[in-house]
Amino acid sequence: MLYVCSLSRLTETVSKVGAGHLVTLINSEMDVPTPPQISPDQHLFLGFNDILAPINGLTPPAEAHVDRLLAFVGNWDRTAPLVIHCWAGISRSTAGAYITACALNPEFNERDLAQELRKRAPSATPNGRLVSMADKLLGREGRMIDAIREIGRGATAFEGTPFEMPLN
Repeated sequence: MLYVCSLSRLTETVSKVGAGHLVTLINSEMDVPTPPQISPDQHLFLGFNDILAPINGLTPPAEAHVDRLLAFVGNWDRTAPLVIHCWAGISRSTAGAYITACALNPEFNERDLAQELRKRAPSATPNGRLVSMADKLLGREGRMIDAIREIGRGATAFEGTPFEMPLN
């Protein structure tokens, strides 16, 4: 199972779902310790800012970040849940969950997965830069980008509510 949450709900979510794997998508200067129940080698930390285009002094998401995410989730054995989180649980983490669902289910329709994301996370506003790079790397020919555009911006929220994203 795949779960998504904000940084403030990380400890609670990891404990509640019995996670064995963790993906952190957050600013590189943030210190996010690995929860004790997760082995450090099962915690992927990707440091970048939640921006869509380069801005002086900030780190944009890069293809290398998406490559590392795809490799990590591709090696996940699914015996224990995976939690993906970012600062607010709205943009980077929801993009990560959508990318993971697309990567692990190449036969699934991108629009169906995006609609499921919206249903489970009304505030989800996946980072378009991450989705665009993943679309290219996964050979989805623009369908991931179109599907996320179609669901549009999520409901205004300070923080997303933790949710489960189905993978099959």
